Amino acid sequence: MATKMYAGKEVEVNEEGFLLNKDEWTKEMAPEIAKEVGIEQLGEKHYAVIDFIRDRVGAGEQLSMRGMGKSGVVELKEFYQLFPGKPLKYATRISGVPKPTSCV
Repeated sequence: MATKMYAGKEVEVNEEGFLLNKDEWTKEMAPEIAKEVGIEQLGEKHYAVIDFIRDRVGAGEQLSMRGMGKSGVVELKEFYQLFPGKPLKYATRISGVPKPTSCV
């Protein structure tokens, strides 16, 4: 375990940078985490995806690429554009929730 400082708050993260306690996450942390994965700026659509992810994980649901595409929040092609490279992994990390089991 390691600690990171985001938006002036120290949090514990795992070896991949995922917060260990999703309740410590704040919206102000998202842009700093995004920069670590190569996303320079978050827009309205990014935050819609982040809110969706936090709501679903909070409800105990498992996330998947297929589920994201069927979410009604973002189409799969757009999801790849918003979070290039590893969209589900990066989106969940920026959202402050645990890495989905479907991610490698």
